[in-house]
Amino acid sequence: MDSTISSILSDLESQHNLSPFSHSTLSHLQSLLTHLPQSLSSEDDNPFWTEFSSRGLSISSLVTPLSAAMDSSPSSLSILATNVYLLLFISSKAPVFSLFTPMSFMSFLHCIRRNLKKNSKEGSSPNSSGNRRKKGGRAAAAAAKGKRVRVSDLDDEGDGVELEIEFDVKMLFIVLERLKLVLGLVHLGRFPDSFKSLVHTMVEIVVLGVDLCGNNVGFCKKLFDICRGILSQVLSPEHGDQEMSAAEVLKSLSPLILSTKSQARTFGLLFVKNEMMGLGQDSEFVKKAMGNLPRYLVQKAPDKSDGRALAVESIMEILKVMEFDDQLGFVNYVVKMAQGKSHLRYLAVDFIPKLITSLGEDSSNLEIESEERDSWKSRCLEALVDRCSDSIAGIRARALSSLVQLVANVPHDGRDCIVLKKALGLETGHEGGANQLLRKRCTDEKAAVRKAALLLATKLMTLVGTSLDPAILKMMGMACSDPLLSIRKAAISALSEALRIFADKSVVTEWLHSVPRLITDSETSIQEECENLFMELVLDRVSRVGCDVNNVTANQKSKSTARNFKTQLATIYGEGVLDLLGELCNAEVAPWVRKICTSLGKKKRLKPKIATSLQNIIKTSESLWLSHSMPIENWTAPAGAWLLLSIVSSFLPKAVEWIFLHHHWKLLDKDGSNLNELKSSTPDSIMRVAVEGMESNSVSWAGDRVLLLETISNVSVELASEPAAELAHDLLKRVEGFNMHSTEVNAHVKALKTLCRRKAMTPQEADALVTAVVNQLLRKASHVIDSYLSAEQEGNNENTFLTPPTNRKKSKVTPSRLMCQATSAVYTIGSLLIVCPSMEIKGVVPVLHTMITSGAEEPRSNKLPGSHIFLKQKAPSLYFQAWLTMGKICLADGKLAKRYIPLFVQKLPSIPEITTPTFKITPKTPNLVCGRVISVLFGTREGISWGSDFVGLGVVVLGVDWDFDWWERVDEGGRMGVRRITGRGRSLDGLVAPVRTMFVIVGGGRWWFRVEELEKSDCAALRNNIIVMMADFCVRYTALVD
Repeated sequence: MDSTISSILSDLESQHNLSPFSHSTLSHLQSLLTHLPQSLSSEDDNPFWTEFSSRGLSISSLVTPLSAAMDSSPSSLSILATNVYLLLFISSKAPVFSLFTPMSFMSFLHCIRRNLKKNSKEGSSPNSSGNRRKKGGRAAAAAAKGKRVRVSDLDDEGDGVELEIEFDVKMLFIVLERLKLVLGLVHLGRFPDSFKSLVHTMVEIVVLGVDLCGNNVGFCKKLFDICRGILSQVLSPEHGDQEMSAAEVLKSLSPLILSTKSQARTFGLLFVKNEMMGLGQDSEFVKKAMGNLPRYLVQKAPDKSDGRALAVESIMEILKVMEFDDQLGFVNYVVKMAQGKSHLRYLAVDFIPKLITSLGEDSSNLEIESEERDSWKSRCLEALVDRCSDSIAGIRARALSSLVQLVANVPHDGRDCIVLKKALGLETGHEGGANQLLRKRCTDEKAAVRKAALLLATKLMTLVGTSLDPAILKMMGMACSDPLLSIRKAAISALSEALRIFADKSVVTEWLHSVPRLITDSETSIQEECENLFMELVLDRVSRVGCDVNNVTANQKSKSTARNFKTQLATIYGEGVLDLLGELCNAEVAPWVRKICTSLGKKKRLKPKIATSLQNIIKTSESLWLSHSMPIENWTAPAGAWLLLSIVSSFLPKAVEWIFLHHHWKLLDKDGSNLNELKSSTPDSIMRVAVEGMESNSVSWAGDRVLLLETISNVSVELASEPAAELAHDLLKRVEGFNMHSTEVNAHVKALKTLCRRKAMTPQEADALVTAVVNQLLRKASHVIDSYLSAEQEGNNENTFLTPPTNRKKSKVTPSRLMCQATSAVYTIGSLLIVCPSMEIKGVVPVLHTMITSGAEEPRSNKLPGSHIFLKQKAPSLYFQAWLTMGKICLADGKLAKRYIPLFVQKLPSIPEITTPTFKITPKTPNLVCGRVISVLFGTREGISWGSDFVGLGVVVLGVDWDFDWWERVDEGGRMGVRRITGRGRSLDGLVAPVRTMFVIVGGGRWWFRVEELEKSDCAALRNNIIVMMADFCVRYTALVD
């Protein structure tokens, strides 16, 4: 050993102070210091330091070359130097205060960081040394000891091999353990820069050491424990002012706490929550530094949403372990942040819901006064509500989302719920501030804000326990048609949640008018969601009530009176079923309901339970009515029950009982209704089931008969031949009476055709039977029409020779009754033509021609029999019906259409009702129609009806040089209006853009048609497209009117 010490000291004497130690000198020195006895007592001398002093060597001659070696680029030399540096400190009798210099200590720390970064970039792992290739000689021996070797240029000894020691995790543990011992000997209070560098190095080791440890959990845990011990050690008073030390440690740990790396972030949080909070209980200086930490982290929080969310979560973790006074101070700071810069406002709206939900329970455990707790929560909520109207859309959306989070997480029976309701203005007797907020935000220009507002509306309904303001419900319904998919989905979810919670009529109405129509949405996901919600909220709800309704009614029969029938009925049919069924009959809802049920039926998702429940609802209503001892003639089934049953029965024919249908057919077929009512009723009044009173129900019964016949048609495939024949006979008798409204005629004819096919044994026999029935009805309808025309002709001939005219007695059959029968007969012919296009119409066409040309100022028309009968003045309904029937015939016969289209076009300006059949025919003869329409419009610019205006739009699109008018639907002060715009079309290219926003208002502004955006194309293609669109619109309009 003495020779080794002598050799080392000789090298030191010959060593230049500025040059680093050689690899051999460091190796010998490390070997010496490692093998020196560590158990020497303080009384014994260390031979190395004794010999060092005896030779008169200065400490700088040892420290300076050692620092240079640690700063050198070869990693093997620098790593070896760090080990020697630490071994010198922990050797016995070492002159610690002389050995320690800030520069050498900084070199030591820099060497550790440099080698860690290098290994991190190379992706080294604890097991990588075993996979290295081994070179001969000393290289193989070094590799066998777990060291990385590489062959390079000649070293000092010229043997051609340089050993490079790998700075792996095991060596890192050795260095850190020795450093911990050194810190027990050296106090850094006098060296603030060294203290800061040490703290920063420890934090960097945590970050880089995670990669160095790889997937070895044990290594990682040991590394964290060592670093935690060193950081805790430097916080002792021996290493300087505790307040400054704690601030420096917390400042250095902040990047770890805000980091996205889970292991490093966990280390930082656990150190602060456990070590720092523990030290804070004994030291006011550390406690003070901890109190400032959340605010410092807020200032360092990243701007991106993901990083900001992690920062908020980390700060809340720290805040939970702090005392209430510190928590309250941070709450006040957050309230001020809500009025600060944009990034602080973002953080504030993220903090507030977490502060209220996370700190509420903790503060109550500390026996804090309830008024004080409510005070800071109220301030937070007020700040959050204010941010819902922030100038930045992102903050508005985030604030609304935070409110959603609060409303969803706050217990509805706790004090926090009371505070929340007060802040939102939802307390009893106060004007709802939330309603005003939602009205503004549901119509916000930014989609994210609208979506968040819809979610808030959904949650508030659950919190308040009542439905929202009708205006907000209306906005939610409008949002279901938003161009953005996410908004539509949010609106559907909000409205559906409202319907789940409340059975209020306003909610039911808005939902049915907004959601079912989305079955035609372009997105398949929306269509599927629409079907699922309709199944859940309508069909399943009706099924539940229908299954339980009999028992409820039986329990309440004895208590029923005539005056409380409606109230009791609403009580029996719970969950808003009456409102649901009633609104299904609305003309704007029924088409979508049919489409949804059809789609569900094709997918076999309709269950027999729904048909059974609807039958139970109808039967129970009838039974309850009779239990009140009221006449059955005044009873009507619950509105919408027959409509829904008629729709689902086409897919569930076996679930509908024939006894039930037969009973109600006999009941509804009692033809004691007032015909005059039916003659003057519109289609809307026929289908309206929400009658104003129970006394007059003939219109409701007529509508129920139509739906019942549709149900019978669907179920008839399951009927036996005998009941089908009996019912067909009854239907035929009613049709032959020609005294029904057109809506009933269609239903009777359709049902009659279905029953006739059911009676037949073979398809050929079925076709023959249908043809026979159709011909029979056609003959009788022609007879009724001839009778009326003959009576009118006879009356005209008699009155022609009476001068002056005298009063004469009327015949037994009044002309008014004949006219009604003739009108029904003409309509029946059109219905027969639809169910049997092949029927013989040669005998009908001349009669209809006579009727539509009656009174025409044409020489050839005056030669026809009865041509001087002015049907348009005497019987306008018959006159218009004749035009419509002729249009149906032209649709079935293309040759006849070419003959009559000039006549149809000629009458367009004066007979708006024929617009529908005219444009139904246009796809068959587009060129002919275009020429005729243009010529007619040039001659009849004044007093053009809605039909001609519609055609005028088509002429404008064609690019004809013609003065035109169109109307645009506008909203003025919440009331819908119509604005007229005048222009002049000259060329095709100049008209394509204006057409994109043109509207035609039909029927006093109720119906309108928007021409879809068209790409520029040649005139012929554009013309054909617009004609097809106009024809399609006319078909839809006719379906709604008929």
